[in-house]
Order: sequence, then structure tokens, then C-alpha cells
Amino acid sequence: MAFVPTLFVDDVEASSRWYQSLLGAQSMHGGPDFEMLRRDGALALQLHRAAADEHGDRRLPAGAPRGAGVLLYCEVADVRAVHGAATAIGAVVESEPTFIAAAGHTEFVVHDPDGYAVACFQRGNV
Repeated sequence: MAFVPTLFVDDVEASSRWYQSLLGAQSMHGGPDFEMLRRDGALALQLHRAAADEHGDRRLPAGAPRGAGVLLYCEVADVRAVHGAATAIGAVVESEPTFIAAAGHTEFVVHDPDGYAVACFQRGNV
């Protein structure tokens, strides 16, 4: 089973650029209201303008916290390089890359422009 999350964001185009530059995603759709991003040839993430309502009730009520209780995991080829890039662009980074023995990978958590938490990880203790 594969899930493709949709994040409700304030600025679809800015969020798309952030995911493209930091994580190597590629635009499949583009535009101010909706974006589909792919990585490694597969649909990986969708971005939707928070104020849009074509899905019925607003999925993100005004003032609701973004991503509460959700941590998105993204495998990267070089976790330390991505950490450096996130720091260089001034992203909110929670920690240095840390080896998580139970998971068998090295990870760090960064927040996107809307505050969603993304755990970037690389297999092994790197």
C-alpha cells in the first residue's frame, strides 16, 4: 500500500520550489492552487492551496496548526548534504543528523515553509 500525502499550504508555488530545491522533487503539474511532485519517477507529494475548497468542507480551517501529529519521511542519498542545504537556506532544522539504531538509519527533521515536519533519512550510520 502506498500513500501520497497532500499538504495544505499558503503558497503552493513557494512550497513546490522548497521541495524541489531541498529534496530533488520535480513538478508534474505546477500552478498557484495545486501541485503534484514526483521523486524517483513516482508521485510523492501533492500541495494544495489552503484556502481552496473544491473538496467540500475546507480541509484546513483558519488558524489550524499545520501537520500536528504527522511526520513525513523522505529518503535521501546524502543526509548530511541535505542537512547542510537546509541549514544554508535558513530552514528550521531541529537537530544534527542522528543515527536511530531501531530504524537502522541516520535522520534529521526539518520544517517546510508552512511548518510541516519532514524527517530526511539515509540508511545506515553515516
